[in-house]
Amino acid sequence: MGILEDKANARLFYKYFSRVYDTINPYIWDDRMRNQALEWFDADRDDRVLDVGAGTGFATEGLLNHVDEVYALDQSRGQFQQAFEKFGKDGKVRFHMGDAERLPFKDDSFDKLWSSGSIEYWPNPVAALREFRRVVKPGGTVLVVGPDYPKLKPFQMLADAIMLFYDAEEAEEMFRAAGFEDTRHFVQQRHRGTPRAITSVATVPAAEESASPAADAVDEAAEEPPATDG
Repeated sequence: MGILEDKANARLFYKYFSRVYDTINPYIWDDRMRNQALEWFDADRDDRVLDVGAGTGFATEGLLNHVDEVYALDQSRGQFQQAFEKFGKDGKVRFHMGDAERLPFKDDSFDKLWSSGSIEYWPNPVAALREFRRVVKPGGTVLVVGPDYPKLKPFQMLADAIMLFYDAEEAEEMFRAAGFEDTRHFVQQRHRGTPRAITSVATVPAAEESASPAADAVDEAAEEPPATDG
């Protein structure tokens, strides 16, 4: 696990990095790449959309060109302070402090979910993807952008020490483990020689049919209650 996959480390990092984030980010993830991803996302104007790891609001700005309102979630107050300056606190963006692995929303709350530049900081990405599947309606779209795994060994060692990097095969494994069945993966790059992003676009599957009451009773009697965090 990389140093920034620890949530406390990530919060501390963004407390300071948030001040220069909008200056540096375009060299890695620019308007053209975002706009291409928005085409794959294919949101309708009245869709209820959640932006997880919204940060300073670079993706949120793009989303607002397609939808009337965005729910933005992040764990970094520093990042949100920058976003407040762009959007205000009472405009078209509804801000929520929260954790991708424990989303503070009810099941089937959203039509679509977007998350760019966030998965690399999650200690348990499969848990977060399961949460995405939970809060998005069946048939809805989940789009996740993360850093593609470097090809050269020295950069791989550096990447592994910092945060989560992964390739298309690993992305497919994570989405499958989280219960997604229909997922596409695209590699994006600002220009040759710059870091690559891997953009995954998944459809939330229909809910599985519930087991019979008798089977449920047997399961409840046979299994111990699952452990929970205190």
